[in-house]
Amino acid sequence: MPLISRLGTTVRKLRQQLGLSQEGLAERADLHRTYIAGIERGGRNITLKSVDKLAKALNISVADLLDGSDAESKPASGPRDQASDIIDILLVEDNADHAELTVNALAAGHLVNRVHIVRDGQQALDFLFATGDYSNRSGCRLPQLILLDLSLPKVSGIEVLERLKRDPRTHDLAVIVLTVSTNAADVAECRRLGVEHYIVKPVAFSNFNRALEQHKFQWALLKPDSAASTN
Repeated sequence: MPLISRLGTTVRKLRQQLGLSQEGLAERADLHRTYIAGIERGGRNITLKSVDKLAKALNISVADLLDGSDAESKPASGPRDQASDIIDILLVEDNADHAELTVNALAAGHLVNRVHIVRDGQQALDFLFATGDYSNRSGCRLPQLILLDLSLPKVSGIEVLERLKRDPRTHDLAVIVLTVSTNAADVAECRRLGVEHYIVKPVAFSNFNRALEQHKFQWALLKPDSAASTN
């Protein structure tokens, strides 16, 4: 398969794995939607600068994006990150529309931190503890922030929290709960487990940023301007 066609296929598969629309990926990569559509059709030449933007937006290295093996070897619905990936934010969200809105909200704030999405509580635990489909992450750095939906299939958000707080490896991980409503019982249980910050869905970047400021998270939100100033 010609390189441009293989690249288009890889971009489409990785975009779908992240739950992004073409518009969402375009905003995240600071490219035009029609440019993304042209790449995915395999009918547009692409610059190295655009490849770099796409790789960052898709949470993949430039080499893997051009090679295409990472997307080709796994189905679009499955986990795809390599053991060497550094993930800053783990988004645990089963609703594809809500996941896309959340990623778009972060992109609107010009964040370039790597985000990985899992669709249920069991996938979240596998990712964090390097088990099941994520056993290749053994020894990898944990994410610095978890955005956790409470209403999850297989293992509930509350159960995920309980497991995290019981384990010394994950006890101190920063968690922001995503919820459609601040149910009193859920709020009380989350507070008992040490989580004080909530964002009512759909996520807006202003609310996300406010929660970060209130919690005084000890990690950097990387933005293009600040990243450029360090080079």
